[in-house]
Parts: sequence; structure tokens; C-alpha cells
Amino acid sequence: MDFLPTLWFILIAVLWTGYLFLEGFDLGVGMLMKVFARDEKERRLLLNTVGPVWDGNEVWLLTAGGATFAAFPFWYASLFSALYIPLVFVLLGLIFRAVAFEYRGKVHSDTWRTVWDWAIALGSFVAAFGIGAMLALTTTGLPLNENGDRVGGPFAWFTWYAVLGGLAVVGFCLVHAAAFLALKTDGEVRIRARRLVARWLPLGLLPLAAWVIALAVLNGKWFSWLLIAVAVAAAVAAWVANSKDREGFSFLAMGLFLVVGSAAIFSAVFPVVLPSTLNAAWNLTVENASSSAYTLRLMSIVAAVGVPLVLAYQAWTYWIFRKRISVDHLPEPHDFAPAVGLSAAAPSAGVTGGAV
Repeated sequence: MDFLPTLWFILIAVLWTGYLFLEGFDLGVGMLMKVFARDEKERRLLLNTVGPVWDGNEVWLLTAGGATFAAFPFWYASLFSALYIPLVFVLLGLIFRAVAFEYRGKVHSDTWRTVWDWAIALGSFVAAFGIGAMLALTTTGLPLNENGDRVGGPFAWFTWYAVLGGLAVVGFCLVHAAAFLALKTDGEVRIRARRLVARWLPLGLLPLAAWVIALAVLNGKWFSWLLIAVAVAAAVAAWVANSKDREGFSFLAMGLFLVVGSAAIFSAVFPVVLPSTLNAAWNLTVENASSSAYTLRLMSIVAAVGVPLVLAYQAWTYWIFRKRISVDHLPEPHDFAPAVGLSAAAPSAGVTGGAV
């Protein structure tokens, strides 16, 4: 088996894992806007915990998709064409969520903020569920023919594996977000976030554990079971650390659970990148779905330069915004006059620019 296709399969697995780890908690925070925050100040607090980093976290999604397109064009073509409908909903969810982050504070109105709060919550849920469904189908298979084309109607992809994958990512995001809020906030929100982790961690991580175990049973690789054992130990460690008020260790243990679980998933299906549920002979693998050796070599050079830079600036961002925040740090919402609406000739025009 050639080295470069295998290397890029591993790199794409790392990109997806990094995306789920970083974007996971801010998708979860978005979903918690309507079920965890009790008032406007707490909702603003939740937004401020992810405000400096959420858009940078989405770089991992773009990079994972771009790397798949460049390194494994047949994998990309078959997967994205077969899942065109759910991917459109994922993109709409991400778009509404991003717009809501920017527009929510532009008008000092409860109705205005409520609309955008729902856009954040529902957009986060749709994005998390859709990405989970797509990743689950990547590992369990789609009805593909010998040409890599989907067989069946537009909803042929909608299987119980898709539902399991969607619930797995949604559940992980919610628990991961609670662990993040316990680490990032102070006061009453911090206490309730710890309680949320203690109560819901086993249930929230159960669908992801079921997905990993199903793949281990289907593929029968012994090292997958070893990784599953490590992942279970990490989940237990996260739960115990949370009960001892060690939020940092709990958050990192949750991340270890994801990393090891993701390694179990991708290693279980390797070297297949997209199985065909119709005939195993039509599976897409790292060999028959990859780009040319020249393309992969060029991509490897670019990645060797670009990936460390991305990691460096994201690490710097998280370091700068590492301190805890609480509702006491937030001012009351108030109107303000935008600079573009003022002029030297009419300094008191009374233009209202929104709320902060």
C-alpha cells in the first residue's frame, strides 16, 4: 500500500477529530442557548465564551472538506453527491448560526434577540446532527454502484446509522460544551455546568460509544477494542474529575475520549474510505479513490508549512482568551449611536445603532 494515500487518510481523520473537538463545544454552547441559559445575561455570557474562537474553529471543517477533495476526489464526489440534501441543511444551519452571532446584538429588542437565539440553537443542532450523520455514513456505507454513484432515491442515505451518527455528535457536543462552560465561566453558570456534566455525561456519550462499538463488531479488528477500552477509561476519568471540581482535567479527558474514539472509528474501516452497501467490490479505498502521487506530494509540502501556522495562531487565540468570565463582567444592554450615523454637522441626530 502506498505511503502518501495512507498519510492523507490519517491527516483527514486528524482534521475531522480536531473539528469535532474545537467546534464541538461551540456547537454545543449554541444548542444550550435555549435549554441551559436562564436569562439574557446568561445567554450573552454563553456567547462571549465562544465569541473569540468560533469562526476560527470552522477552519477545520473547511480544511477537512478541501483536503478530501484534493487528496481523494472520488471519495469526495461520491460522498457529497450522495448526501447533497443533508449537506445543504448543514450549510444553511452554519450560515444562519454565523449570521445570528453577528446580528443578535444589533437591535435592543427582546423579540429581535429571541429570533436570533433560535437561529443559533437550531443552526447548531442541524449542523451537528448533519455532520454526525455524514461521518457515520462514511464509515458504515452508502448504496453505491460500480461507478461510485448512489443507487436509490434522494433519501437512500437516511438509515439508522445516519441517525446514530447524528445523535452521537449532538450528544458529544452538548456534554463537551457543558465541560467547556464549567472551565470557562464562574459563578452560578459554572456550578450548573458541572451538574450538567455529572448528570448527562453517560447518556450524552452513549450514542458515540454505540457507533464505535458497531464498527468494531462489523470490522473485527482487535486494536479497535483496545482503543474503545481507552476511550471508556477517558470518559470515566472526565466524569470523576468533574465531580472533584477539576474542570480542566475533565475537559481534557473528554477530548481524549473523542480522539481515541475517532481513532477507533477510522482505524476500524481503514483502508476503506467509503464502503458500498451493495457490493464490497465497489468500496472506495485509499488506493482507488486517491489523487496522483504528484498531487499528494505537493499537498504534503503545503501542509507541512500551513498546518503549523494554523495550530500556532489558534493556540495563541485560546491563550489570549483563557481567563474565566461571569455575568458580572457583562454590562447591561444599551443603545449606542454608530459612528457612520454621526457627522460634525449633526452630532445629536439621535441615530440608534443597536445594543451591546
